[in-house]
Amino acid sequence: MAVEQLITQHIDTWTSALQTRSTAGRGSNGKIDLYGIKKLRELILELAVRGKLVPQDPTDEPASELLKRVAAEKAELVKQGKIKKQKPLPEISEDEKPFELPVGWEWVRLGQLVEILDHQRKPVTKEARSSGEYPYYGASGIVDYIDDYIFDDELVLVGEDGAKWNKGDKTAFCISGKVWVNNHAHVIKPFNSVLLNEFVSCYLTAADLSEYITGTTVPKLNQAKLVSIPVPLSSLNTQFNICSKVNELMSLCDQLEQQSLTSLDAHSQLVETLLTTLTASQNAEELAENWARISQHFDTLFTTEASIDALKQTILQLAVMGKLVPQDPNDEPASELLKHIEQEKAQLVKDGKIKKQKPLSPVSEEEIPFELPIGWEWVRLGSLCEFVTSGSRGWNQFYSDEGSIFIRSQDIKFDRLEFDNRAYVKLPLNTEGIRTRVEFGDLLMTITGGNVAKVAIVDLDLEDAYVSQHVALIRLMYKAINTYIHTWLIGEHGGRKLLLDISYGAKPGLNLKNINDLLIPFAPHKQQEKILKRVNELMSLCDNLNMVLQSTRQTQLHLADALTDAALN
Repeated sequence: MAVEQLITQHIDTWTSALQTRSTAGRGSNGKIDLYGIKKLRELILELAVRGKLVPQDPTDEPASELLKRVAAEKAELVKQGKIKKQKPLPEISEDEKPFELPVGWEWVRLGQLVEILDHQRKPVTKEARSSGEYPYYGASGIVDYIDDYIFDDELVLVGEDGAKWNKGDKTAFCISGKVWVNNHAHVIKPFNSVLLNEFVSCYLTAADLSEYITGTTVPKLNQAKLVSIPVPLSSLNTQFNICSKVNELMSLCDQLEQQSLTSLDAHSQLVETLLTTLTASQNAEELAENWARISQHFDTLFTTEASIDALKQTILQLAVMGKLVPQDPNDEPASELLKHIEQEKAQLVKDGKIKKQKPLSPVSEEEIPFELPIGWEWVRLGSLCEFVTSGSRGWNQFYSDEGSIFIRSQDIKFDRLEFDNRAYVKLPLNTEGIRTRVEFGDLLMTITGGNVAKVAIVDLDLEDAYVSQHVALIRLMYKAINTYIHTWLIGEHGGRKLLLDISYGAKPGLNLKNINDLLIPFAPHKQQEKILKRVNELMSLCDNLNMVLQSTRQTQLHLADALTDAALN
């Protein structure tokens, strides 16, 4: 099957095979990788260098004749003193040949076909950089522009360090004209009578060069390893035809990629628009109507991780806005529960069990992010808590291989408590660590770093555990309301957004006052129970959507891999 047919007859396979890249840090979401199109690009290169991309011409001069000419050309350059005589490179063993070549092709070490110009490279100081005229290249491409140049030729650059060398990575690239190259990229010049620059770049990108890399801390492709790489050599005419076809097919891949990205962007905007109609619903009844219309198209709307995450966030937002379930005017208003909490706090202070809290400022109209249903109240988080505290500095003096569990910010992931490995502290008697001792049902919030404002409910029986200085311990007066408060705190449009908006410093951070002052849309207690029940139902629906998505994704990825293998074999 011609490669054009391979592409056009399986467009759906190439364009629907998607993968989500995980990214870390504040406000980051998984980015979509066009896995199928990436595999297609790799396949094109692989077919190219195996001699399967274009028909072979039996009348072409065999590669062995080219090798004779290059040997004569090199001998003449040595005679003229333009290059040094090269040490003989070892013969290529059968084990080193990754695939069979067509008739007339030869396996040759790269060093036999190119001149290495690394000795002409120069690093350039930061002071010498400017928005100048000439490109300044490093291992992965243009670094900057400067007002000077050291090369003026058609060359190939190969990453020496600071690059990637796996199959399909852009290991090598062609350059031409006046440029500066630093010492992070090898500079090679193929003998023009034998090898096209584009073919060298094509092969080094298609090949897996990881076995030629030395060093672990700073991986490097040194010059000795570079020249030893076996390269498949064909006639110049075949090289030219291959490179022309590669450019043609890569242009087609570019079009497919752009269409896929445009389609994904349009899908994202559609999902956002439809979810906005849900949050704009005036009440639970109108929401039910809007939800019914959208739910008919779940199978076409929620087809990416990002869209399902957006649906989850919309559900959380609707929950705390009082729109997810109908309001019952017979429910005891939130103000009554707030009175009980206030009375109990006063009693705890009187009994000396907790310290008297500094008065919190009244909630002003300007602060309120949205209107609440009748019977709800805007309150500050601190008014619902026994206390809000965090670990002290200097805990490292108590680090141990056993003892009390020590909860750090990295132990709060995906808004739950999850230990990859547990840290421990061994506390002496009567230390102030008692103040930060964790209880079942407490809320824990990260307050520093890129993971700031992540919140977990302690749903494990930890017996004896304490928090670090990077974690706030929030103990509510009523443990029964912790899941509802958690629902508000993890909302990207709710409590988390309010906290992130006020996080401060070069590294994001929160203080205990920020947490105490945080606004909470407090619902009547019976409403909270109904809301949480509905949230759980809808989150299960989202989880099912995600399971279907993952299953479909795996099938699409396997199809792309199988199609690639079939084309090669």
